[in-house]
Amino acid sequence: MFALMTLCGAHLRSMTPSSARVALLVRPVSRRSVTTPVASATAAPSRFITDETGNNVTPHIEALIGRNLHKLPDHPLGIIKSKIEGYFARLDGPTFTIADDMDPLVSAQECFDDLNIPAEHPGRQPSDTYYVSRLGGKAISSSEDKLLRTHTSAHQSTLMRAGNEAFLCTGDVYRRDEIDASHFPAFHQMEGLKLFDPSLVGGEMTRDGWLTSPGCQLVADDLKATLEGLCDELFGPVEKRWNSDFFPFTEPSFELEIFYNGDWMEVLGCGVINSKVLANVGLQDRHGWAFGLGLERLAMVLFEIPDIRLFWTSDERFTKQFKAGQICKFKPYSKYPPCFKDIAFWIPDGFEANDFFELGRAVAGDLVEKVDLVDAFTHPKTGRNSQCYRLTYRSMDRSLTDEEVNRLQEELRQRASSDLLVELR
Repeated sequence: MFALMTLCGAHLRSMTPSSARVALLVRPVSRRSVTTPVASATAAPSRFITDETGNNVTPHIEALIGRNLHKLPDHPLGIIKSKIEGYFARLDGPTFTIADDMDPLVSAQECFDDLNIPAEHPGRQPSDTYYVSRLGGKAISSSEDKLLRTHTSAHQSTLMRAGNEAFLCTGDVYRRDEIDASHFPAFHQMEGLKLFDPSLVGGEMTRDGWLTSPGCQLVADDLKATLEGLCDELFGPVEKRWNSDFFPFTEPSFELEIFYNGDWMEVLGCGVINSKVLANVGLQDRHGWAFGLGLERLAMVLFEIPDIRLFWTSDERFTKQFKAGQICKFKPYSKYPPCFKDIAFWIPDGFEANDFFELGRAVAGDLVEKVDLVDAFTHPKTGRNSQCYRLTYRSMDRSLTDEEVNRLQEELRQRASSDLLVELR
């Protein structure tokens, strides 16, 4: 979630997990072990594409659920995850529970409300989030809404309610977003959290009392030292700098940057857990820290992988390059030619660019590499707005034919007119 703030017949049954259910999914483990999967998140396709109000999950997105790239030991994401878990396993102090098989289907209560993210936050809008059900439609967000998690912080309250006081939670997260080499509707995050003994940092107190207390400073110092050590583990000794930031669920909040390859690069967001978040789960007398990072962001830099779509390919020219425990430079195996197509239309009131991007993914899947807004025009007399987008079609595995690209482009034009109510030009 820290990255966000920088931000079919059967009806879905309620999936709010109880503490007993969570206890089956995650457990304290030895420092080098991981949890054993109990249940697949893709038991029935109708869990994600339903006829419920507000459902906007597409078959393209549904097909990504359950791939569990972060659990593949020879995959770049699995390699990064393992290195981070190994670092935390060697730290003095509490053993970090590994939670890497949590259900991606969560409630808005877990994903937003428990984390102090208000109902009007843009991250809760259907234009940004994949909803399985949203009873209030586009206009109204409620705690009962069901959605694909937008961040692994969605499990923070569930895990704390189950009694976990130190954990690393990793999984695939989903957001409707633009289309380019660094954005994909599914990616992977890791959430880390650690609570402290009240005898060390203090118990329940007022907000101002806590923020000015020695205990708050101790928690913040421990957080920074821990994450600076993590950066050195991944990147080697590097120059670091801390920036103040804002997240609804931490206070104070920070952003960590490192100087790498000749430039400053954001690595993660973090902070001291907001006391309201702890009070939401009945832990008003406790304090701790939390952080969140994106595995793709780190892997693209460390392995020098140029396109985020490559993480999802099954092409052996990609998958055979990597071995568990090893970070190596990706060797491009081919660069197939792009094909450019433009589409221009008058936009209706309420048009959302993310809806058009999502339509492009629904039609062309991973064959659309990039979508750029290349022109915008307002008619001087009517005041109507027109936009022109340029789509770059390119496969990572083969050359596309003119015939299939033309077919995809024509389908996109037809569906943009019928689904988004645009007027083609």
